[in-house]
Amino acid sequence: MATQARASHILVKTEDEAASIKKRIDAGEDFAANAKRFSKCPSKDKGGDLGWFGKGMMVPEFEQIAFTEEVGKVVGPVKTQFGFHVIKVTGKK
Repeated sequence: MATQARASHILVKTEDEAASIKKRIDAGEDFAANAKRFSKCPSKDKGGDLGWFGKGMMVPEFEQIAFTEEVGKVVGPVKTQFGFHVIKVTGKK
């Protein structure tokens, strides 16, 4: 069982925006480039990378994806109190 996860995300205001970005990534566009272009989170400067985090450090909806989905998987739209996310799980340890 992973005690830490690493994820990148793209944060936008609407579910439609998140769904549209997810389609672009599913079609082969680069996740980091889309994060830099569309994300409202300061992590966009790092391609959406949030680094390593432990359980309890992220909001529950986000954490559930980070710890249950396989590495490399892109998931979204995911609604949290901050808006809608497209999340890419990038590591577990």
